[in-house]
Amino acid sequence: MRLFANVVRSVLLLGLGLLATSAGASPAAPQNGTEYRVLSSPQPTDTGKKIEVVEFFGYFCPHCNALEPQIEAWVKKQGDNIIFKRIHVNFHELVAQQKLFFTLEAMGKIDEYQPKVFAAYHVDHNSLRTDEDVMRFVSKSGLDKQKFSEIYNSVFFTQNKLTRAKQLMGAYQIDAVPSIAVDGRFVTSPAQAVSAVGRASEDSQNAAVLQVLDFLVAKAKKEKGVTTTEAAKKK
Repeated sequence: MRLFANVVRSVLLLGLGLLATSAGASPAAPQNGTEYRVLSSPQPTDTGKKIEVVEFFGYFCPHCNALEPQIEAWVKKQGDNIIFKRIHVNFHELVAQQKLFFTLEAMGKIDEYQPKVFAAYHVDHNSLRTDEDVMRFVSKSGLDKQKFSEIYNSVFFTQNKLTRAKQLMGAYQIDAVPSIAVDGRFVTSPAQAVSAVGRASEDSQNAAVLQVLDFLVAKAKKEKGVTTTEAAKKK
């Protein structure tokens, strides 16, 4: 009986300890290894005193599609505090989607066309798997087709971009999307942002990752000795 009582007591203490651990980790108070991870090899950034934020995403990804309007609003709220970048990953050999993204980026059309490309894939069911699929989208989009084609079909340009994207995926250890890197040192994702609380809806995951990003941007700014700008205070 004494042995049984000791076993029960140990189990209860273990359970309480796990609860305490879970309670101590949350998007509002993120912890390394739980809501985000720290890269073992920090990556260089070229944004000066502003904090670099890089979203690794794919047009094919339904979770990236769901996060898109929320991350866009978050970026606007950050104002001059950050420099936001995107990298289209090379999953599922969807090189045409990568080339589409990098061409739009080179044309300065990402902000305007990002939601349109997501809609083409997830609503209009254009797989954007081949060059022909991409050009069918371009023909209906209002883009300058000749200018788009020149950039899209430039082997030198696209190969450099594809190679760089692959290098960055390796450097940041990206194996799922969306994943978001901050200041070349921290990486988080919607799923990781709620990893301590078990299963959560996609809306909850997306809200949580924005809280984690707020924390990581503030942490990076503090460590760099950068004060919060007025632009970031505006809601």
